[in-house]
Order: sequence, then C-alpha cells, then structure tokens
Amino acid sequence: MENRLESRLKHYGKYKLLIIDEIGYLPIDREDAKLFFQLIDLRYEKKSTILTTNITFKEWDGIFQDTKLANAILDRVLHHAEVVNIVGPSYRIKDHLKQDDE
Repeated sequence: MENRLESRLKHYGKYKLLIIDEIGYLPIDREDAKLFFQLIDLRYEKKSTILTTNITFKEWDGIFQDTKLANAILDRVLHHAEVVNIVGPSYRIKDHLKQDDE
C-alpha cells in the first residue's frame, strides 16, 4: 500500500499545473489530510497549483480536522500565492436562474 501511495504522490507531483477544485466540499479525514499535505509539500516552490474553495482560510482547520496541519498547508499554499476572491452569485447556476426568469 505504501508504494502505491508514494506512486500516486509522484504522479500528481509531476504535472506543471495541478488544479484542485472545491477544497472543503467533502469532508477530509486525518489520514487524507496528511496525504494532502504531502502532495502540497512535494509541489511547494516547484510546480503550480490552483485551489478553489468557498471556505475561508480561517475555517481550514475544520476541513483538515487539525489546526497545525491546516496551518502547515496554508503556509505552503499562500507563500508566493495570488489569491483571487470572487464575490457574487454562483457561475454554475447562472444559466439555471436565467431559465427560471423566462
């Protein structure tokens, strides 16, 4: 099992750009949070990673169920980062809302 995990980390670590959508949408248990940290750490200052979430950074300890781990992840994610805060209605449901108006 350990070799498979190491192999998967290397797999996701090799891409020039990795996009991880909707951090916090689904619960992340402690073991998965540790793996996520390993992935972020592996890519840190070497490759580009885009993360999307509707969870504030202050709430990340709840996502990863560990304040120290969440802070370590955020430390790496936010260092050299460009944070884009998008405010407004959901882009995904805009077409649906237009249909309701018609």
